[in-house]
Amino acid sequence: MKSYIWSLPTRVFHWLFVVLILLAFLTDDDKLLNYHALIGYGILTLLIFRFFWGYLGPKYSKFKDFPMSMKDVKEFIVNIFNSKQKYIGHNPIASYVMIGIFIVVFLIIITGILTLGIQEGKGLLSSLNSSFFKEMELFEDIHEFLSGVLIALIAAHLLGILSDRVLHAKHETLNSIFSGYKVTKEDESIKLNIFQKLLAVLFLVIFIAFLIYNLTTPSNPLIASSYESVDYKKQNALFVKECGSCHTLYPPHTLPKKSWITLMSDLENHFGDDASLDEEDNINILDFLVKNSAETSTQEASVKILNSIKNKDIIAITHTNFWKNKHKNISKEIFEHADVKSKANCKACHSDIEKGLIEDDKIKNIRAYM
Repeated sequence: MKSYIWSLPTRVFHWLFVVLILLAFLTDDDKLLNYHALIGYGILTLLIFRFFWGYLGPKYSKFKDFPMSMKDVKEFIVNIFNSKQKYIGHNPIASYVMIGIFIVVFLIIITGILTLGIQEGKGLLSSLNSSFFKEMELFEDIHEFLSGVLIALIAAHLLGILSDRVLHAKHETLNSIFSGYKVTKEDESIKLNIFQKLLAVLFLVIFIAFLIYNLTTPSNPLIASSYESVDYKKQNALFVKECGSCHTLYPPHTLPKKSWITLMSDLENHFGDDASLDEEDNINILDFLVKNSAETSTQEASVKILNSIKNKDIIAITHTNFWKNKHKNISKEIFEHADVKSKANCKACHSDIEKGLIEDDKIKNIRAYM
């Protein structure tokens, strides 16, 4: 006999959850960070629905119907090869895996929001950037660790589906997540009441509205950056004139104080050129660079450049391990392109660098130089 055990809302949630988690992994790239973050918020919306559905939904979808006692677990393991299984909904092991996935995904989203705010200065928690930016990598490491745990749980879930397909094929458990029907001894069918239907429709409307809002408002509070462009000409016209006339105008926060002092003290040998200034102008520009150096910035690039240089005598960003790791997959031909010419020409790809911004989502597609 076939029983209807997985309602349409439960199945829609399941497949939206699967699709969005897959998209989250596929967009785990600096250039796609905004999409990655919005997908995370979308998954959070689904989790909120599943939380309420776990208490207000139909039988088998409620958390209280998950057989999670140690007695159930032991009984299931002992009788795992028995073709006659008594569990209509999730079995005990699957219950633990599903709850584990929900908890881990929730923690991934929370650490993701923290990472976005602290490390990137974006989103709802961007205000934390100025307070915790020195610990930015901690939250990113936790986020990535939890992502690894999620992969393990997903693997366990898929292994469970495969084993159930082999050991209990006649129950049609795999098919049930598509059709909603599972083979049972007696009619165990569920039926949604009006309240459950309204709850499901309400969350579906909220989810669709969320998607429309984010598609039509790319720079919304969920991903908006707290960093503002800088008009260096207004701040120090001499700096712009002398330092931006021959090459990219590197923002002061791209090098630490020590590097600026070293660089400005030997302008006669400025990367093969004589860029000497009179003493007054030199002091003026150096003072501006030191006051706005990497030590004073909370931007991710500034912090990582600072950590990469430490006490080394480096005056070129391209000589730092941070820069090398970030650009290691870019071919030599790209840097030799007529429109790029050199590794030092940052503005060829970072369109806003001369405004003091180094945003991952504003990087020009390097295919333009192929």
